[in-house]
Amino acid sequence: MTRPSFESIREQGRLEALQRYDVLDTPEEEGFDRIIRLVRHLMRVPMATVTFVDGHRQWFKARQGLEACEGERRHAFCDITIRQAATLIVPDTHLDSRLADNPLVTGAPHLRFYAGVPLITGDGHAIGTLCALDTVPHHPLPDEIAAMTDLAQVTMDQLELRQVALTDLMTGALSRRAFRDELARMLGLAKRHQHELSLIAFDLDHFKAVNDTHGHQAGDRVLAESVAACRRQLRQSDLIGRLGGEEFAVLLPLTGRQAALGVAEKLRQAIAALSFEGAGGGLFSVTASLGLAALDGDSTDPENLLRAADEALYAAKATGRDRCVASQLGTGSGGMAGKRVLKAGRIVFNAGQSVIDCTVRRLSERGASLAVTSTADVPSRFKLAIEADSFSRLCETTRKAGSEIEVAFA
Repeated sequence: MTRPSFESIREQGRLEALQRYDVLDTPEEEGFDRIIRLVRHLMRVPMATVTFVDGHRQWFKARQGLEACEGERRHAFCDITIRQAATLIVPDTHLDSRLADNPLVTGAPHLRFYAGVPLITGDGHAIGTLCALDTVPHHPLPDEIAAMTDLAQVTMDQLELRQVALTDLMTGALSRRAFRDELARMLGLAKRHQHELSLIAFDLDHFKAVNDTHGHQAGDRVLAESVAACRRQLRQSDLIGRLGGEEFAVLLPLTGRQAALGVAEKLRQAIAALSFEGAGGGLFSVTASLGLAALDGDSTDPENLLRAADEALYAAKATGRDRCVASQLGTGSGGMAGKRVLKAGRIVFNAGQSVIDCTVRRLSERGASLAVTSTADVPSRFKLAIEADSFSRLCETTRKAGSEIEVAFA
């Protein structure tokens, strides 16, 4: 492959800056929701978002007026904003040659107005945007744009505060960053003293249906009470963290695989035993799927332990949900996925005629883990290209799960 372009090198620096904040695919947070409520009021628009852009998509940390939580990067107005790293105001998309034919303009949600202020890190990288959108044209005043720029800085301040937050306010569980830090620390201790250690990954089954049927307030109550029920089954030395919307992990020091499977079953039963009042006054319950992995003799990488537990969780879902599955994978080899990264990649096939954007999430000498908008059109064999690294390898798909693809290098 030819030498990487300046643009691809700059983009890789941007993605590395985004990775440092560890914000992608994290739960909704009131601080960000409050900001977009202010944006809607200030700009008098029905839609507003706090958006972050990775290699293949725009993902909304906070949104109002939009159903989807993410979208393809190639159609994202925010992609223009982060590339120019400057505020983008489009009073009428029908009169803008860059956007007039965009599917978000010609189809739902039929956007006519866009105002996007880049979210700039201290070292100058535009990792996302604060956006205001409408289905009718607008001509915002300079003072309104200035106020929105101030709110973008408040958004970055909020993002910085997340870096030091230790707990998830809604559930009391450790924040994702704090849990990962504790996992790395306790994994090191377990290796040094040759202690057993296990990790359980779990999420609530069909949780979106809870929010859709009973409302987000009921959904928040389900999350908080599910964590509380789990705590009652755990020792004081065990740790529980919230990794995503309804995704959690439990760290069990001094616990081997068989004992951890017993703990996982207790957690499953405790969650299933809960009951909640629904929107119509009746009661409903939820279930959880759990996957676990135990430390083997070689691993020192927390990402490999998380990956093994996550794959067991996928197996629990694939075999019917509401069950516990123990990983049969060793965690010491590093697997195909390898080191956690955030890189822009391209899936190339059909003799170079077809290209799908992807985000490389993990990478090793043997393979990689990729995220895509949809796995439907991804063939079993293709070339993975990472321009910033002058990297190009033939791949074989080994697993598809949700929007994730695991590949082995040929």
